[in-house]
Amino acid sequence: TGNFTLLNNQSGNVTVYNMLMDTQRVTPGTSFKVINSLVGLETGKIVDSKTPISIGNTSLTLIDAFKNSSTPFFQEVARLVGKDTLQRSIDSLQYGNKNLSGAIDSFWLNNNLKISPDEQLGLMYRLYFDKLPFSKYAQQNVRTLMKQEDNTLYKYYYVTGSGTDEKNNTIGWVLGWVEENIHVYFFSTLVKSQDKNTNIDSVSLKITRGILSELGYFKGNK
Repeated sequence: TGNFTLLNNQSGNVTVYNMLMDTQRVTPGTSFKVINSLVGLETGKIVDSKTPISIGNTSLTLIDAFKNSSTPFFQEVARLVGKDTLQRSIDSLQYGNKNLSGAIDSFWLNNNLKISPDEQLGLMYRLYFDKLPFSKYAQQNVRTLMKQEDNTLYKYYYVTGSGTDEKNNTIGWVLGWVEENIHVYFFSTLVKSQDKNTNIDSVSLKITRGILSELGYFKGNK
């Protein structure tokens, strides 16, 4: 099962598949790396996208951690930032239910913090237009991390995320936007699967691209 929501920024029209799920809050899972990255960059705990952070016996840059949804990296960022700072950021963002109860390095994974597809769509909109309560530097860096495809026909930005809800369903997120002919279209995809063996990132991305393609995107004539 799933939900897909699309906002045409030019016309203001919103397209929703499965309205019931659109306002139901679930775990952000690893899609919370968007917020961890913004707060980390804002506080200087992440210097930039290429400076490594030590995690145990290894080290990772934000570029690699973001691309691979490295939970240990973002857990370390959360510990470095601290719960008080994270709570202030979440409150100022009005992010979902704003519940950071539990351990500092797992509240976005343990079903305490929850957010709806509709709210995730709003987050993407505000990130694109520098309307989040973070510096332009932090927001620009995260947008750059989200850029996946850039050609003469379109630009495709997205972030994936996965997790497990309270009913033990696997959750998959794809959040982002498509730019064509100087117009921007924001989307949010949420997929739930009872099959633990599902490659949820792959499935969610395939569904998202399939819907966008069916709606006429990626051809450069939107």
